[in-house]
Amino acid sequence: MTFDLADFLATAGVGRTIVHLMPKQAFFSQGSLADSIFYLQTGRAKLTVVSHDVREATIALLPAGEFVGEESLASVGSVHMATASAITACTALRIERGEMIRVMHEQHSLSEMYLKFLLVRSMRTQADLVDQLFNSSERRLARILLILSEFGEPGEREHWVPHITQETLAEMIGTTRSRVSFFMNRFRRLGLIEYNGRIRVHKSLLNVVLLDRFAERDPERPPGSANPRIRPGLR
Repeated sequence: MTFDLADFLATAGVGRTIVHLMPKQAFFSQGSLADSIFYLQTGRAKLTVVSHDVREATIALLPAGEFVGEESLASVGSVHMATASAITACTALRIERGEMIRVMHEQHSLSEMYLKFLLVRSMRTQADLVDQLFNSSERRLARILLILSEFGEPGEREHWVPHITQETLAEMIGTTRSRVSFFMNRFRRLGLIEYNGRIRVHKSLLNVVLLDRFAERDPERPPGSANPRIRPGLR
């Protein structure tokens, strides 16, 4: 019988179940037993970690078409290093560890797809690290909005950002909610986004990320601030 990769990732079967999550529901929690991997069919999700002093940080955004919980394949008894939760309503295929490993050994199409996923995830993680080390918080916010709106993906589409709070955006770029609010209002004033309950991203926002081009000077400095602009990498 011919193996159909698309059908395998779209339907339930032996060791595979379809799960539906509402926004904020968790696929799994940090520290829980990692015995399954999830393939996100529809929706958007995020990975968050909590430190020992109960500080939470968002470390990754997950679009449809990606796997989450890959640590479950590392070894028996592994635990999840982060919490995966839905940003929007999500549908995912939950694949038990043993079934995923078995099919990867038997079907090269799945193992090749999974290898490509790991490489892309690794490159994205490296890009995120460079972004945190060298870019201003304003450019980091612009990049996150472009990623959330799936800018650059093939096909004509409206570039809307899924519902996300300013607190979450602040966690993701490593700044405060008040600074995110300031930057968002500034983006809207410059015509880079539409922001009225929901965020729509315009192509001109790419200039912020690619060219660091603004119509105003000193974008990092809120009005009335007496503090000098903080250089990237020193905050």
